[in-house]
Amino acid sequence: MDVRTASSPLYRTIVEALITTRKAAGIRQVELASRLGKPQSFVSKYENGERQLDVAEFVVIAQALDTDPVRMLSRCIERTATSCT
Repeated sequence: MDVRTASSPLYRTIVEALITTRKAAGIRQVELASRLGKPQSFVSKYENGERQLDVAEFVVIAQALDTDPVRMLSRCIERTATSCT
């Protein structure tokens, strides 16, 4: 399995966790983009799978959402491992 692709279960779980966290915090895409110093389309594209995030971007986004990126990634790995076994 190529975990680098946007279609991999782990990557999709990570993006879904970012989306869920953003929405639970009541943060709109435009507000998150502003926190990141990026256009709203940046957030829209990675949330819709049109753009793939790298590790550094994931960390910055999680921190902008006031979330521990290590904890979030660990939970995503656990969820994916459980669903894949």
